[in-house]
Formats: sequence, C-alpha cells, structure tokens
Amino acid sequence: MEAEPLFPTCDIPPTTYILLDTILRMKPSRSNYRIVLVRPRNPLNIGAAARAMANFGLHEMVVVAPYPPVWQETRSAVGAEKVVRAARAVDALPEAIGDRTWVVGTTSGSRRNLDRDLIPLNETKVWLPQRVRRGRVALLFGSEKTGLSNDEMSFCHALVRISTAERCPSMNLGHAVAVCCYEMAREGAISNRPLGTKTHHSDPANFQSIDHVFARAERVLDEVGFLKPKSRAATLIKLRRLLIDLDLTNNDVKILGGILAQIEWKLGNN
Repeated sequence: MEAEPLFPTCDIPPTTYILLDTILRMKPSRSNYRIVLVRPRNPLNIGAAARAMANFGLHEMVVVAPYPPVWQETRSAVGAEKVVRAARAVDALPEAIGDRTWVVGTTSGSRRNLDRDLIPLNETKVWLPQRVRRGRVALLFGSEKTGLSNDEMSFCHALVRISTAERCPSMNLGHAVAVCCYEMAREGAISNRPLGTKTHHSDPANFQSIDHVFARAERVLDEVGFLKPKSRAATLIKLRRLLIDLDLTNNDVKILGGILAQIEWKLGNN
C-alpha cells in the first residue's frame, strides 16, 4: 500500500508549481550531510530550502511532522525539483536522524538556559569536517513559528547560531538553510567524497544505537524508582544529552546495552 503524499498534486505546469509529492519511505543514506526540517508550516519555505541545498551541492532533505499546508504557488525551488521530489517525510525526529552519527541543531540563541554550547556558524569549518570524517551529519532547522523545542535540541551534539542582529534574531526558514549551506560550502565543510572505511577502530555510534541504550536506561530507572513524576521529563532530557555528549562508539553501545540488559533481567527475576 502506497504512503499518502505529503502535499496534493495539481493539474498545473511543473514550471509554475513545484509538486511536493512522491514522498519516499525513510531509507539509510550514504550522503554525508542531511538537512532536516522539523515541523515546517509552509511549502514555500520547503521549496526555498530545497533551492538553497541544490545551490551548494546538498541533495538530501527529510521533513519531520510537517504542518498540513494549503497548496500554494511557489517558484523558489526552480532548479531543485530533484531535491524536493526525493524529500522524505517522517513522523518523529528519531526517524530522521537514526542513521546519523552527529546531529547539529540551529537556533537564534535568544533563549535562556540552552544547556548547550553555541557554535558560531563561521566556526563550523573547524567543528564539522572533524566529525564528518568519522560519521554522517544531520543539520536540524525548527519550525518557522517556534524553532527547535528544548526536547528537540536535546538530541543535538551541538547548536549552531547564525550571527543576526539582537533586535531581530530569528530568520526565515529558507534563508537560514541558505546561509548555513553557503557558509559550509565557503569554508570547505561540505564534501561529496565518500567516507573512508574504518577497519581498525570502532566507528562512532549512530543516533539509533544511542536511542536504544537510552530507552533501556529509561526502563531500568523507572523500575528502580529513580525517575520522579515531577522531574521525569527534565531528567530524561539530561540523560539523553549525557549519552550524546559521551561520543559513544559502537563498542561502547554494545557494552552499555549489555550491562543494562543484565540489570533489567535481574530486576525482573527478583
């Protein structure tokens, strides 16, 4: 049974309208960089983001829980039809980043208590290439209305800030994607070369592996009464951030998962 298209098709010339349909099911990708739009509300912004990606050599877009938009005319994705048509829609953020090793969020930095260091965009030329040699990156952009939530930011290894004016810190979604893609391309952070094969070292764990450990830890902590109703959500966010900040390898995940599985088995037999 075919999945429902994200956007309806229209009987109009493709040169006038960009048909945001043919949404594919999520599959593992060999692309080094993935642009993830979280809860976007306007197809025009999706089109503008796709055009910016095509301009700077990126081609993989994933859309998380998109707002059901009214079909609108858009010319912003001219030249980026392949990016738009290949875009994938998923229901939740973990589905969009499960095969990624590094997750980078974008924020204006205007919120208090981010509990995460902000990397100025012009410093990604140092941070990103060092990581992409060891795994694949997802770059997250929040909704036009609210940006990334605290929970969504807790999935990130780092947060990137575009240096905007203090009186007007927020950017249009399409513009933000364009600025980030431009800066990465200008500084040489974007590379389409395939990753080298690692033969002697354990590769960094991707998010899906870390999330399995997190879920098992959550069950164990519930069983022993560590998670309290009032502080449960905040504690779990801190736990996820802790696991992400450890830069775990595949071997690390196997060990932690085995330990937690043994604890879980022991608790169930007492």
